[in-house]
Amino acid sequence: MGIIINQSLKNMVTTYVGFGIGAVNTLFLFTYFLDKEYYGLVSFLLSAANLIWPFLVFGVHSTLIKFFTSYKTRGDQDRLLNLVLVIPAVVGLILGIVGLIFYSYLLEYFQGENSLVQPYVWLIFVIALATAYFEVFFSWSKIYYKSAFGNLMKEVFHRLCISLLLFAFYLKWISVEFFIYSISGVFVFRTILMAMYAFSLHRPKFSFKFPKNLSPVLKYSSLILLAASVATVLLDLDKVMIEHYLPIENVAIYGIAVYIATVISVPQKAMHQITNPLTAEMLNNKDKSGLKDLYEKSSLNLLIVSGLIFVWIITNVNSLYELIPEEYEISILIVLLISMVKLYDNFLGNNNSILFNSDYYRIVLGVGVILVLVAFVLNILFIPEYGIEGAAIASFIAFSLYNTSKIFIVFKKFKIHPFTTKSTWALLLTAFFSIGFYFLNFPFHPVTNIAIKGGLSGVLYLLIVYYLKFSEDINAMIDKFLKRS
Repeated sequence: MGIIINQSLKNMVTTYVGFGIGAVNTLFLFTYFLDKEYYGLVSFLLSAANLIWPFLVFGVHSTLIKFFTSYKTRGDQDRLLNLVLVIPAVVGLILGIVGLIFYSYLLEYFQGENSLVQPYVWLIFVIALATAYFEVFFSWSKIYYKSAFGNLMKEVFHRLCISLLLFAFYLKWISVEFFIYSISGVFVFRTILMAMYAFSLHRPKFSFKFPKNLSPVLKYSSLILLAASVATVLLDLDKVMIEHYLPIENVAIYGIAVYIATVISVPQKAMHQITNPLTAEMLNNKDKSGLKDLYEKSSLNLLIVSGLIFVWIITNVNSLYELIPEEYEISILIVLLISMVKLYDNFLGNNNSILFNSDYYRIVLGVGVILVLVAFVLNILFIPEYGIEGAAIASFIAFSLYNTSKIFIVFKKFKIHPFTTKSTWALLLTAFFSIGFYFLNFPFHPVTNIAIKGGLSGVLYLLIVYYLKFSEDINAMIDKFLKRS
């Protein structure tokens, strides 16, 4: 677990830098520099692209990680790499032609209250295709356990570029139209840089020869297409449906709450970059004991770290909303529900890696498709009745069911689960600190309140975790940090 913690820590630092830049963009630059309608437009375009890119990539980014280590010769590996480059282009060409045929119907869909979207509909496809190829090249680097550069590009690069574009717009160097077009350009440029890095690690010889076991590779890709895209669809479906039922500025308001809660998912995303290829290797080598140990430790460590972040968010959300324009303030219920979903995601540890790199991804596919339909129906029922809070309720129910089903599937098929006694104590500690510090308020400026409550809760939380020895890995990290200090 040492190499995982080390790599995950590096990725987590990079990811939090990106989220920090994103937080400045989301909470301040967008809200103060851009009109609500255009902020909502940007949020909608990115959310819609996130719904589409999993279909464009056709699951080959996951296929590459699953099958690469099973090929023992350079030639077979090159054939696999050639395949993952060709498939998104073919799928993109087909979907692009379909989009052109029905383009007029798409424009008609956005007539009326949200007609602002019409001139920029085609950018959804551009951003989606660029993101699809970025994920392919990122996976390309991960098979060589080189995730640092890709993580920097995935979490920091585009957010920093958007910050610069926002300042350029604020200083009236560019128009709002040029700003929106430039955002899509950032995603394309990011993909080009990622491709250059991937080719520096492994430049395959291009040919039209396919891998020997082409049938299982294509079967896995076609099924993982839907299974791996379920979480993405669940994540952004609510924003797209809010645009359908409510004025587009509500997408921006809801997006701020979601972004705040999404900070909790950073530890999981950071650890996933290294646990995913390791899990695939363990499954290929049938290392059951190592898989069980990795499952339990990844779950516990993520739960402890994300639990502290959950405490910081819930106890400081009211102070945070005092810092942004009043029209963006919403109920804490949305932040709480989405935060609980993200905390549950962390508790799963490397569950997703086990399922999507095993022969049981077909089961996840079936469950996932059903729950996407459930989420769709729940949004239809709840958004007209409860507004954007209804979208949060729908997401909470759908994700809770989805995560619970994934734990159950792994338990039934592998006879392992992430639950330990220490997991229970970590959850109780998180609940206790969240409730206790939420009602602890100081009569100071919001930034001062956040600093005091965050520092006090963080020190006490880590002291309890350390002295009660919740996790050997976290204790080792703290000891290493104290020795350096």
